[in-house]
Amino acid sequence: MIISVASGKGGTGKTTVSTNMALAIDRDVNFLDCDVEEPNAHLFLNPEIEKSELVDTPVPKVNLELCNQCRKCMDICRFNAITVVGEKVLVFSELCHSCGGCMLVCPEGAITEIGRELGTIEYGKTDHITFTHGKMRIGEAMSPPLIKEVRKSVNPEDLTIIDAPPGTSCPVIAAINGVDFVLMVTEPTPFGLHDLKLAVEAVKLLGIPSGLVINRSDLGTRDVYDYAQEQNIPVLLEIPFDRKIAETYSRGKTIVEAMPEWTDKFQKLFYDIEQIVES
Repeated sequence: MIISVASGKGGTGKTTVSTNMALAIDRDVNFLDCDVEEPNAHLFLNPEIEKSELVDTPVPKVNLELCNQCRKCMDICRFNAITVVGEKVLVFSELCHSCGGCMLVCPEGAITEIGRELGTIEYGKTDHITFTHGKMRIGEAMSPPLIKEVRKSVNPEDLTIIDAPPGTSCPVIAAINGVDFVLMVTEPTPFGLHDLKLAVEAVKLLGIPSGLVINRSDLGTRDVYDYAQEQNIPVLLEIPFDRKIAETYSRGKTIVEAMPEWTDKFQKLFYDIEQIVES
């Protein structure tokens, strides 16, 4: 089973929920931190990194001696990553989505592909958790290809928990597409509700079952609860605003380590997800 922990709004507690659930479960867990722009799950799980590898993506390279400036490459590109200006062909590799279309339509065979570095993937292990995360290259803007590479670490024999990036755009879709369950984490504030609605619509489009964790549940209003009821989204866990929890998080510790009584609650969260998926 693959569970993706997501949210619309950033800072709601995705990593708190995903890391504590992974630690609480008494079985092998494959943990993927797909928030490649700012991965931080390793700060709480403390895995021993065993391997690191560079990841690149193919982008076009044009041989001007073969090019006849037919503009077919420019016409097929929907991202304006390649354009013809006079007798020159300009490639904007940062805009390229690596579809290979320009190379396929070139009648002269003037376009080949070279690699452009996206970032690195690190692999490690701690206790019963196999850990993988991606780190984007500084200045890089294209995170979905790196997220897809991180997701290649999914082991069908183990439970997989994905810590997804915030928002509802392409990186999030890359992290939740094809999973068995999306656990959305929100907070009972106007901003939390606004972004939760966007996340719910994205999950509905993908047809994935979902549930909700409400963090800092004793603050704000009841609007998030009313919305969850309207949308038939089960509230699977509530985490109160607790100074001890905040202090624990700020020190890079997990709730289940500092407050063992929470272990059963995170175990129940997983078992409830399991029942929803199997039903």
